[in-house]
Amino acid sequence: MSSGKFRLDLPQLALLLANLLPVFGVLFLDWDVGSIVVLYWAENLIAGAYTLLKMLTVGKLRALPVMLFFTIHYGGFCAAHGLFVLELTQFAGETIAQEHSWPGPLVLIEMFIDLSRQVLAAAPREFLWACLALLISHGASFLLLFIGQQEFRWRTVKQLMHAPYSRITVLHIAVIAGGFLVQKMGSPLGLLLALVALKTCMDIMLHNRSHKDTGQSARASHPPVNPQENNDGN
Repeated sequence: MSSGKFRLDLPQLALLLANLLPVFGVLFLDWDVGSIVVLYWAENLIAGAYTLLKMLTVGKLRALPVMLFFTIHYGGFCAAHGLFVLELTQFAGETIAQEHSWPGPLVLIEMFIDLSRQVLAAAPREFLWACLALLISHGASFLLLFIGQQEFRWRTVKQLMHAPYSRITVLHIAVIAGGFLVQKMGSPLGLLLALVALKTCMDIMLHNRSHKDTGQSARASHPPVNPQENNDGN
């Protein structure tokens, strides 16, 4: 936004275009609510991958222990979330319970890998193209804002670690609630498009809040974070 006028910058435009792909899927590829909600779940994985990249950028090698913890905890979180989504939508058919053998908390990563395989096996090719578009959208934000506008100077590893959870909580409560309603009503076209519009509006709102409001207030109230402080993750 600039001078009170509505204007999309490149990361916002990439985000909007990526979010419009489900509209194409609904109108021309017969996507149902399951395809849409599972696609949004897959976006959480993309956001998590970029979070790891951001933490490595800010904390360098000293961020590795926090990154490992995040991988296990966030992977388990996404696995539990994904199981609920698959059970709700039946996107990949009946969810099959599998034996897991990885030790300790690593079993959460094993569950996540098994769940991802199940989704990929059931997903059509067009679904994977939509995931690629989301990957590019988040990549544009990472390169142009986090790196290009040096947002990494104002972030700490701990802040970055917590960020994806707040996004999932706010966004996916609305998406899953809306998806449940759409499914119960037989996935009519109008409600499917309304669900996509709801997610798109919330996504842009969260994007703006994360990259502009928080960044501007940090720059106004604090000097740039010392690189050594970033490396400590504090």
